[in-house]
Amino acid sequence: MRPFNLLALLLFLAGATWALTRSPETVRSMQATYYRAISPFLTVGSDLEVKSRAFLDEVEHSRKLEAEVDAMREDFDRLKLIESRFRTIEAENATLRRALDFKERNRFDVIAARVTRRQPTTWWQTIEIGRGTDAGIGTALPVVTDAGLVGKIEILEKEHSTIILLTDEACQVAAKVEGSPEEGIVQGEREQFGSTPLLRLRFLSPKARLQEGMRVFSNGKGGVFPADILIGEIVRIEPGPLSTEALVRPSVDFQNLSTVFVLTTPK
Repeated sequence: MRPFNLLALLLFLAGATWALTRSPETVRSMQATYYRAISPFLTVGSDLEVKSRAFLDEVEHSRKLEAEVDAMREDFDRLKLIESRFRTIEAENATLRRALDFKERNRFDVIAARVTRRQPTTWWQTIEIGRGTDAGIGTALPVVTDAGLVGKIEILEKEHSTIILLTDEACQVAAKVEGSPEEGIVQGEREQFGSTPLLRLRFLSPKARLQEGMRVFSNGKGGVFPADILIGEIVRIEPGPLSTEALVRPSVDFQNLSTVFVLTTPK
């Protein structure tokens, strides 16, 4: 045994022997002194134990809260998905209701068709629909929506057709201005950018009395487009020495075409 350990053992034995040989009062006094000396350490230890238990309880509670938040987040994501699907179905139902209403009040026999394809490079020029000669569609028939004129059939196949849009420069429509004797030709602009393409109304009289907001309709001349189909409204007037021109915002939302109607024969 090491000398230091031996010395400590001897001191402990001597102290124990001395304490045991004292009177009971002395022993109790020594015990009281001992407890007073170690009581702060006991109190600190008890506080630490309480705080440790509280901390562990808080950690457990935080884990439960985190699990509940994760579950709520999953429920919220599912609800967002359901809401998105509901809004899509609601929009499709609204489109179908407008289509049925348009079909009932239109003076022409119409064939409803879904837009099946659009090319990014010809976005403002052509669209393809899922109806063709098998559905009774013919060449050069006018195409509309419940909002107004879309264009005309250009290429025919058995089960699909290609429509040249009103926003294409090659699509020209004889038109008139509501509330005015002015008539001219509407055609698409050469360059179309953005989500709101404009049309150009040409060959108006030099002193045409026009105002922004006036509506433009087809006038029925030319034998392709029937009269009184809404084209759009005037947004800018450009007077010239020989003729006046106007820029027209289309009434049809060409950015979001989904269902169109091909006009066949008058009812």
